[in-house]
Amino acid sequence: MAAKKSEQALVGEWREMLSLHARTVGELDRALDRHGLGASDFEVLDILAEAAAGDDGGCLRVQEIASRVHLSQSALSRLVARLERDGLVRRAMCSEDRRGVRVELTDAGRSRHAEARPLRRAVLSRMLDPGED
Repeated sequence: MAAKKSEQALVGEWREMLSLHARTVGELDRALDRHGLGASDFEVLDILAEAAAGDDGGCLRVQEIASRVHLSQSALSRLVARLERDGLVRRAMCSEDRRGVRVELTDAGRSRHAEARPLRRAVLSRMLDPGED
């Protein structure tokens, strides 16, 4: 029978994971800044790019994006508004539910995402799989 980890060991692993997350997000923010994006900006563009490549018709409801990113609803709304001001996404009322808002990438958003994607990949490879270098 395997011995259970102590609470101290579990908390230590948890803190290690949080530390890696914080360092990785910081590295992503610094690297993506040259494309005028932060880590959360890129994550939203990436989710929308995946939707455009799939069966979602290229647009997602804000609630669908919220379920995939680690932001509060209000922080996500501000981020989407900023991406829209920058011409990277377009918002429209949801035809199925007039209270809902759909978001989709613009051509400029698709281009910015494609330009920044290799950089995000490089940062994730370096931070999450350091033996690969």
